Amino acid sequence: MGLLTQLATLPLAPVRGAAWVIERVVEAAENEYYDPRPVERELAALERRLLAGEIDEETFDRREDELLDRLDEIRARGRGNTA
Repeated sequence: MGLLTQLATLPLAPVRGAAWVIERVVEAAENEYYDPRPVERELAALERRLLAGEIDEETFDRREDELLDRLDEIRARGRGNTA
């Protein structure tokens, strides 16, 4: 960018800065949301609760299905699929 372009677009600098910050926040949130490790830990904890008798089979099956669906979504995104 030339000096004149920079001067002409100077009033937009705060908007560009805010947009950059928003992009970084969204990126960080997506990285956290699509991290499979918390889902895998929750699956392991769910199995421990079942084995300890803290939850019944029905509760385990329902929650396990939810977690496995979530894990499938995460893995699909990792492969570049958007389904």
